[in-house]
Amino acid sequence: MVVDGSETIGAEIAYREMDLPHLRQAYELLLEEKQTLQMRVFQSEERRRAFIHILSDLNMLNRKLADQRKAMIHILADYEHDRSRLAKQTERLDNSRRALMHLLQDSHQSNLRLENSRKAMIHIMSDLKETSEEVRRRELELREKQEQLVQAGKLATLGELTTGVAHELNNPLNNIGLFIGNSIDLIELGMADTEPERILQELANAMQQVRKATEIISHLRTFGRAASVSREPMVINQVIERAISLMQEQLRLRQIEVRLEFPADDMVVIGNAIQLEQVFINLLTNARDAMSTTAHKIVTITCTQGAKWVDISVRDTGPGIPEGLEQRIFDPFFTTKEVGAGTGLGLSITYGIIKEHQGTIMVENHPGEGATFLIQLPTWLDES
Repeated sequence: MVVDGSETIGAEIAYREMDLPHLRQAYELLLEEKQTLQMRVFQSEERRRAFIHILSDLNMLNRKLADQRKAMIHILADYEHDRSRLAKQTERLDNSRRALMHLLQDSHQSNLRLENSRKAMIHIMSDLKETSEEVRRRELELREKQEQLVQAGKLATLGELTTGVAHELNNPLNNIGLFIGNSIDLIELGMADTEPERILQELANAMQQVRKATEIISHLRTFGRAASVSREPMVINQVIERAISLMQEQLRLRQIEVRLEFPADDMVVIGNAIQLEQVFINLLTNARDAMSTTAHKIVTITCTQGAKWVDISVRDTGPGIPEGLEQRIFDPFFTTKEVGAGTGLGLSITYGIIKEHQGTIMVENHPGEGATFLIQLPTWLDES
């Protein structure tokens, strides 16, 4: 309510002319009007705030509507894209249907050809079975020939060892004759009752020499018999030492020194003792012949133990292998010796035996300084 200045002045004059009761009544009326005005102002402020909130909500709704409109545009674009893809897929599906019809026709033709192929395969399998049986028969014959070849090489080696073995047997036989002769002399001199202990000692010495000769003959018989195909754990050190004992006299007569470099512990491999003994006799024989013209004749055999393999090297001080022949030395009947001096089977047999033991053998050539044969054999692991 707007009041100008003249109305205010008139109201003041009117109030001055009123008495106190009327003034109080007028004051109360003014208070009521003031409260009414304040209430109207408060309600106007509330409506203004509500209007502001409504404007804010309208603004937010407008933004949401704009976002929804954009989303609708994208949906319409995706729909158009999907409709286009569907049309293309329908076209491809129709093409695939036509192709499937052609495939079914081709499949029918293929089934007819497959039936003919099956019949042909039956005939081929029958022929293959016969061929496989023939191959197995040939492999069996080949294995028998290889075993015969190994045995022939072993017998040839025994022939070469005859001189040394005869000398080894001659010593114990002479000693037996000496001890028996001493016993006979003591008995003829009438000392059987006075010195029976001496006679018993002479006879005991003779029996010891008999056992030595028996051990030599037993070793020869074991080496000479056909080796079985069985494999078992064995100490490779002992196999090498037995091979050296058979070759000892031949090596001594040719002044060849053998040096052994073995670890303190025994090295156990899986193999056949007789076959592996033949391997080392062949290598010693090869080294013996290679050092026939050298001044210092030394064969060094070294063994080392690995996690899965035992490594063995046999090194000689000969002239080495002639240049260009390193790849041929393991071929059957190949030899660098003079005609009649060798069969050419020793290293070939050695190679075959090592391969049968799942091992490897190779040669390192040092012309003028000798050759080294390197052997690997699978070790035996005690899992107990």
